[in-house]
Amino acid sequence: MNVRGDRSRIPLIAVLSANSISTAGTSLTLIGVPWFVLETTGSAGRAGVVAFCATLPIVVSALIGGPVIDRIGRRRVSVASDLVCGLAVAAIPLLHYADALAFWMLCVLMAVGGLLHTPGNTARYVLVPDLAEHAGTTLARAASLFDAVSRGARMVGAALAGVLIALVGAESVLLLDAATFLTSALLIAAGVRGVRAAEPRKAAAPVSLRAYRTELREGFAYLLGNRLLLAVVAMVMFMNGTDQGWYAVLLPVHAAAELGGARDIGLLTALFGAGGLTGALLYGAVGHRFSRRAVFTVCVVLCGAPRYVVAALTGTTLPLAVTMALSGLAGGVLNPILTTVFYGTVPDELRSRVSGVLTAGGELAMPVGGLAAGLLVESAGVQGALLAMGGVYLLATLSPLVFPAWRAMDGAVVAEADPAPVPSPAGEISSSEPCAPAPGPGARTPRSSGS
Repeated sequence: MNVRGDRSRIPLIAVLSANSISTAGTSLTLIGVPWFVLETTGSAGRAGVVAFCATLPIVVSALIGGPVIDRIGRRRVSVASDLVCGLAVAAIPLLHYADALAFWMLCVLMAVGGLLHTPGNTARYVLVPDLAEHAGTTLARAASLFDAVSRGARMVGAALAGVLIALVGAESVLLLDAATFLTSALLIAAGVRGVRAAEPRKAAAPVSLRAYRTELREGFAYLLGNRLLLAVVAMVMFMNGTDQGWYAVLLPVHAAAELGGARDIGLLTALFGAGGLTGALLYGAVGHRFSRRAVFTVCVVLCGAPRYVVAALTGTTLPLAVTMALSGLAGGVLNPILTTVFYGTVPDELRSRVSGVLTAGGELAMPVGGLAAGLLVESAGVQGALLAMGGVYLLATLSPLVFPAWRAMDGAVVAEADPAPVPSPAGEISSSEPCAPAPGPGARTPRSSGS
């Protein structure tokens, strides 16, 4: 028995386990909160307002949080984030049971969860390359595994949410979600001890506003210096915005009016997750044989817009269920591609900062997406809102066919061990930040969807 080898794998296993539990909880929030709002207010517009309040702080925290993560330490940030988010989620049903939950309180609690969730999620995400090396496995395998377990957990969480909402109500589902935050915090606190990359950066400059601005500027410089990275962020921004509208407003309203309610939402989201898990595993097994750009271009078009069109033109569950499964299969391929390129080209000392900037860029439209979906439903009806937002999704995903910057995706190479702190703007290759909500059911939730 290789005791040393077993111990070296514990941190990676802890992060994968914590992330899977956290992602399952994300599915509970993804379905539970919109349904809770519709049950208690009956308003699609108010569901959109809650989505706006939940996602706007995500953009803010992602934008400024990278340097903070490095200074405090990735392990500490992950644990603190989960604990505070768990308390915020638990407060919603507890206040409701006490008949003391005003609508503004719900908005504030969701905003707190959004503000604190992203730094913790980013902290776990940027640890994967170091933990893969620590465990003696390849980066590509660890990245595919990270995405696969996330999608598997999302599938299970979505199915569980649909059943539990029907049996015990959305309030109890939110209490279970709070418990997943606590479990994730305990796993990271106990399982990632002694990992150098998880601790505060000792060599960081003394804390000052000037030093913080310098570190933040490095993340922006990396983004602005890479045309491929900019193209990915722009596309993902529109995808995440429309997906936020889909999961926070359009799918719940459509399910309530035309389908079987919360149970069908759980089924559809689980099918998307099952397809995503299959796609991620397939890409991990054989994806290296094909052109990244070609695979990405086909799959990104198939993963989004068809859902909106089928939902708008049919009023039964079966056609949408088949579409969700196939779209999930296509969507499951996207994150492993972006993850591999991101880890391979962004230097470790910049990952938290670059990841934060990329997350903020990718999530910039999420607050508007949920709010716009609610307003569109009330002004143009569910069908009109579905077709309008599906059209936006389609236009965004045609980007790889139009812009030359995407050709660089196949030319991305693994970064050297000690690359320059900030890449030169000329011809440098990078990738999007896939820990940010990626296209998919998890993409748009604050905790936060994607996939």
